[in-house]
Amino acid sequence: MTSFHTASPVPSSVAMQTLSAESLPPHGLPSWTDIAAALKLVRPHVQPSPLLSWPLLNDRTGCEVLVKHENHNPTGAFKVRGGIVYLTRLLAEQPDLPGVITATRGNHGQSVARAAQALGLRCVIVVPTCNSPEKNALMRALGAELVVEGRDVQESSEIADRMARDSGLHKIPSFHPWLVAGVATYGLELFEAAPDLDAVLVPVGMGSGVCGVLAARDALGVKAQVYGVVADGAPAYGLSWQEKRVVCSDRADTIADGVACRSPVPQVVSALVQRSAGVLSVSDDEIAAAMRHYFTDTHNVAEGAGAVPLAALLRHADQFRGKKVGLILSGGNADSSLFHQVLQGQSIDGFRCYSDWMPVI
Repeated sequence: MTSFHTASPVPSSVAMQTLSAESLPPHGLPSWTDIAAALKLVRPHVQPSPLLSWPLLNDRTGCEVLVKHENHNPTGAFKVRGGIVYLTRLLAEQPDLPGVITATRGNHGQSVARAAQALGLRCVIVVPTCNSPEKNALMRALGAELVVEGRDVQESSEIADRMARDSGLHKIPSFHPWLVAGVATYGLELFEAAPDLDAVLVPVGMGSGVCGVLAARDALGVKAQVYGVVADGAPAYGLSWQEKRVVCSDRADTIADGVACRSPVPQVVSALVQRSAGVLSVSDDEIAAAMRHYFTDTHNVAEGAGAVPLAALLRHADQFRGKKVGLILSGGNADSSLFHQVLQGQSIDGFRCYSDWMPVI
């Protein structure tokens, strides 16, 4: 288990970029006006997700825990909010848009597919050949045209770039201010319902989720401390927070593919450095245990990334004991084979996502 609250030497397995704390770009978090405008676009498609307290989780953690159940959204994850805002604003600027394309392994693609379906847009998604058949099936069910090409997300993204140039389709990025404004709507729901939270723990993959929570907190003027949570095998954002600059890791190896980031977004690093209380890190075994606890204590399915906040709360139980803590259950799209292994307490070594190139989205 790693915590990035105190400085330590950067491991030799990471490469430090030249963006120091002084040269980091502005964080560019959305304002109250931005979030309120996004909420008007999101609400016809996504109702407020539940915010629930679970007695068994309270007993297990020694805290008053409130779980923000983004796993109950359409597509089973938080990203659908950003997809709706991005595509709605894009269509307003380009009403004759022939369609959109993106590269993904999962929740980002499901978000784009769901939003495109709702808005009547053609949607093409490029996935790597190693991608989960279950995630592929869901994206197809949401109306996406799937192109299965590339050894990893980097190659799939390069293929999507070429297809966008050839076809005129708009390439959707995995991080953008419109996406963050959309995602921030769940933070708004959280803090309006529970303005007295002491702390909120948020998974950090590309960073739209934690940026959205920070933006909503600041817009409402509440005092909760916001912590990002990463996996030990994907330490880039934790190391970046520690060093107060962008730090890229050579690989990102974890069962929680939603937080398997190798190359941090500079604006997200700025937001974490300037606005968050810190970044916590958890092991894959702790993530698997948290997935089991969510199921046994609440009968909810949490994917790996969705379970990392609970894993961090359990690891840092003494720090948070007796406090009122919000946990972002960001998604429930766990592959059935992995989830079976997790529930049985069996080895999870064969399920790690290996990202050699870029963040998994």
